[in-house]
Amino acid sequence: MLGRGRTAHGAHRIGRHGRPGALALGACLVIGLLTAPPARAFDLFGLFGSEEAPPAPRPDAVAYAVRLQGVEDGDLLPALQDASTLYRLRGEPPPDGEGLLRRAEADAVRLVDALWGYGYYAGTVTFRIEDVTLGGDGAARAAVRAAEAARDRRPAAVRIIVEQGPLYRLRSIAVRDASGRPLALPPRLTRVADEEPARSATVLAREARLVDHLRGEGHPFAKVVRRDPVVDHAARAMDVTLTVDPGPFATLGAVTVRGTRDLDPAVVRSFIYAEPGDPYSPEALAGIRRSVSRIEALGGVRVREGQALDPDGTLPVFVDVTERAPNLLGVAARYSTVDGPGVRGYWANRNLFGGGESLRLDADLSYLGLGTDYYARRRKLAGIETNGLGGRLAATFVKPALFGSRTDLLASAFVGREVQQSYLSDAAGGTLALRHRFTDTFSVQGGVEGQVGSARDALGRVDYRLVGLPVSVAYDSTDSLLDPTRGIRLTASATPYPGFLGSDPGLFLARAQGSTYLALDDEANTILAARLGFGSISGAGLAEIPASLRFFAGGGGSIRGYAYRTVGPIGPFQLPIGGRSLLDGSLEARIKITDTIGLVPFVDAGTAFASSLPDFDEPIRYAAGLGLRYYTGIGPIRVDLAVPLNPDKALKQPPVALYISIGQAF
Repeated sequence: MLGRGRTAHGAHRIGRHGRPGALALGACLVIGLLTAPPARAFDLFGLFGSEEAPPAPRPDAVAYAVRLQGVEDGDLLPALQDASTLYRLRGEPPPDGEGLLRRAEADAVRLVDALWGYGYYAGTVTFRIEDVTLGGDGAARAAVRAAEAARDRRPAAVRIIVEQGPLYRLRSIAVRDASGRPLALPPRLTRVADEEPARSATVLAREARLVDHLRGEGHPFAKVVRRDPVVDHAARAMDVTLTVDPGPFATLGAVTVRGTRDLDPAVVRSFIYAEPGDPYSPEALAGIRRSVSRIEALGGVRVREGQALDPDGTLPVFVDVTERAPNLLGVAARYSTVDGPGVRGYWANRNLFGGGESLRLDADLSYLGLGTDYYARRRKLAGIETNGLGGRLAATFVKPALFGSRTDLLASAFVGREVQQSYLSDAAGGTLALRHRFTDTFSVQGGVEGQVGSARDALGRVDYRLVGLPVSVAYDSTDSLLDPTRGIRLTASATPYPGFLGSDPGLFLARAQGSTYLALDDEANTILAARLGFGSISGAGLAEIPASLRFFAGGGGSIRGYAYRTVGPIGPFQLPIGGRSLLDGSLEARIKITDTIGLVPFVDAGTAFASSLPDFDEPIRYAAGLGLRYYTGIGPIRVDLAVPLNPDKALKQPPVALYISIGQAF
């Protein structure tokens, strides 16, 4: 039973003790008297409609059928059903009429709690068993007799009549400390929208936001110790005062790594960028988990904060990890109606020598086959003979955390044949580099790279030898590799291939790409995503640059709707020859229809330019389309249908292109 302290203005203060589910956590036993005419001895009240079959009568129990009436709020109905013992236990009838009466009496408290929890503070609940309305003199005994009379003959008819009353609004929220003084908080935490319902969920959500804010300000043990809601019936409004204990301010303390078995713990520590003495915040702990999860040898990462401060006033942090099986074997397939099919197989060991070293071997096979190859005849006229088969073998080795530092060693090698719509390239090469991770989001990489090969296209054959010194930077604040919903992703690289190192031709190659993601709602059901890419080559003429190094636009990761690497300058035999610079971009709206299905309207634009910097006198190509996403635990499955809007009439482009792959387009 909940007491109410009346005020001079007819308001009442809601006590703090009672049942979960209602803001006030308690309720008065309110049983309204129904003035409707008495029902017949056997009135089904519509109980036995199509919703569910009536329970069978039993000699050892009082079977009954129950119905909730008068509920207009669609959100309130399931809450009342969950709170009602009569409703939840309707398949388990009581042994006698007394048991049925006790269920109704218990429901009177629970259902008013539910009404209050949903903001209906003037609501009432009335119970009727057969033709007896509970609440009057002798009604309880009459209800028991009526229920017993139905035993073994038919289910007793039980009605729960709800008078919702008006929906009260939340008028104000005040926050004070234990001494009663107001806390200095951002206005957004206490601001109340017009006509905001005075519901339990609303206030509890405000409490959670308040605690999250204080934790984010360095108070790990912040909590709401008391809530005092006061209902003003005359104004149909509620005011809430929250008493908050912020707890002590804390900084991060020692970070302890636990659970490593075959992996050197120093590798895990190198991916922890938070330092003792840094301000505490939930974001800092999330950052630790996110960065440690990047270690391929680990399968699970749990970051837990201590239950109390250390004597020096810092908060200890524990990182519990589990290792995954070191060996990985996989196969992936792709298909595009303009780029053709492809298949890739790979093997990897994710902890080769116990220091988190990863070795990965990839084999890729592609086929530019008949029916998708729009440039086969033109290539033949240009003397570029190929059966359409292309492939690549590659090996990649990564040694993270050299000597326990945040510097990683990367090495890679490849050999392969690249068969594209307008050129053929055979090449082999390798890279050796060091990458330093300044933070979880920012890294810098530098090294040496070599490549030899031969490329043939409409401009002729180029035999080349390149020795370069690549330097790159990367920034990634997104929340997911395959399906980001927020953040920014930037990469930029510059690679000089100077002649004095033996490069022929001597080149300077620069690339940059950025993408950003913005969720338009708290659940990230609608996301705006944008991408912009740039590239430039200088130091040699177009015909001296291998076709495989030139810039082309078009394809599933560029301008969808156009064949892969075909958009740009056109050369002899009406074949794309690529350019010395590139500018392209995309804009998408990723809209979730359900938890697993989404639609993605998109627009792509861009082209490659013959000059070493974009020349906007050349035409920009556009495409538009609609994508379908099926969201899985490993990432979305992408199906995109794209239409080129202004294709070059000299090139043969399909009227529509279909792309199927895993992961978002960017």
